[in-house]
Amino acid sequence: MPEQLFLIIGAVFVLAGLVKGVVGLGLPTVAMGLLGLVILPAEAAALLLLPSFVTNIWQLLVGPDITTLVRRLWPMMLAVFAATLASTGLITSRYTGMVTSGLGLVLLVYAALGLLKLRMSVPSAAEPWAGPVVGALTGIMTGATGVFVIPAVPYLGGLGLGRDDLVQALGLSFTVSTVALGIGLWSNDAIPLQSIGISALAIVPALAGMWLGGWLRSRVEPESFRRWFFAGLALLGAHISWQGLAPAFQGAIF
Repeated sequence: MPEQLFLIIGAVFVLAGLVKGVVGLGLPTVAMGLLGLVILPAEAAALLLLPSFVTNIWQLLVGPDITTLVRRLWPMMLAVFAATLASTGLITSRYTGMVTSGLGLVLLVYAALGLLKLRMSVPSAAEPWAGPVVGALTGIMTGATGVFVIPAVPYLGGLGLGRDDLVQALGLSFTVSTVALGIGLWSNDAIPLQSIGISALAIVPALAGMWLGGWLRSRVEPESFRRWFFAGLALLGAHISWQGLAPAFQGAIF
């Protein structure tokens, strides 16, 4: 791997970790979005696995009561796992342009939800069927794009969880998605040994970024940071979508 690309990967994970340290989520989203500018989505997803797993386990274990959350959310998590495994072939397929544009569109939707502050409210009576449906949709998005925030994040935010419980629930969902994505990529022969080594090394800049984000969180206005984060994510998503669709448009024109 060229030294310049290696430095870019390190910088991306510092930035992604910083965002996660400030707002509590966003590491895989930022990492997939920025890495998607320079490498294929399947390659970016392989590099993301270990930093995402380590930081999400950290987020999962610092919460108040994991057993209660698992009892409540296990149907959703099971659906996330199964659907991710079933759809990971999409991100490793030869339809790279469609996958790239899909990644951009997911980032755009996520950014729009954040900027508009749209909140979902989930009645407790709906959880038995809504959880598995949302889990399956999240798994399909994960398998197709490597990003596992839509629709899991809005759904979990609509369950009425306390702040610490919500952070832990997000950590649980992201951990399940990361493990399933890793198994899916491995079963599709999409994790070369070089990617495993680089992914392991990327843990260091990701954790450094999280530490820096935690330090920065007490020194900046969180709402302002969130607005800039989602605005930047929208621009990034638009660019990646065009990057994936441009060859098709050029082929149609010429």
